[in-house]
Amino acid sequence: GIQADLKTFTALGAYGMAALTALTIQNTTGVQSVHPTPPGEVAKQIDAVLGDIGADAVKTGMLASTETIAAVADSLRRHAVKNLVVDPVLRATTGQPLLENDAVDALKRTLLPLAFVATPNIPEAEALSGIAIESESTLRQAAQAIHALGPRYVLLKGGHLAGPTAIDWLYNGTGWRAFEAPRIDTPHTHGTGCTLSAALAAHLAQGQDIETAVQNAKDYLTGALEHALPLGQGHGPINHLWRQDLSADQ
Repeated sequence: GIQADLKTFTALGAYGMAALTALTIQNTTGVQSVHPTPPGEVAKQIDAVLGDIGADAVKTGMLASTETIAAVADSLRRHAVKNLVVDPVLRATTGQPLLENDAVDALKRTLLPLAFVATPNIPEAEALSGIAIESESTLRQAAQAIHALGPRYVLLKGGHLAGPTAIDWLYNGTGWRAFEAPRIDTPHTHGTGCTLSAALAAHLAQGQDIETAVQNAKDYLTGALEHALPLGQGHGPINHLWRQDLSADQ
């Protein structure tokens, strides 16, 4: 996730910095093991970066445990972070859990209230809302339930739903906007959620309004999927440098 984030930031002209919450040992076929960073050390990393350089936007990804979520939320409050993008990562692309079951409540209680925008996919939205998403109606209900937890915006990603287009829904508490893109038929989707939330954070840091930032992030992700890299024996990575690759070919 961190690698996908930093590649995305660089490709989009933002300067990325990271606080490592865990070491994951994984490849395209799955996650072999997870070694969480002690929560106090996570907080020290955040303090070191924000106390020195600061940030125009921050995104969270894999947080692993209740204790780490508490440490991250406390640090972000102390530094009065703006433009917080919360990607509520529960599982890896290959299906392995990346957040302890009892930590979901902590995510809802302590981190989502700080978020400018939360970016759950369908399974994450179901876990956060307790609503089974089987239609556009239940998708809207889930987004409303998550919005009630505190984020200013909810971007509910529809990539797990069937259909020829991938539709993401942005909800601001009163209104909706749909963002559509062609569904890319590829098994090489490793890093999609991290990349979209990182692209959104990069564009918010650059001063774009939320709807423009979402549209530009989705366009970037669609291209990265279209030019995904068939590496490894499982779910290969998307191509974060696809725009540079196209420029080099011209």
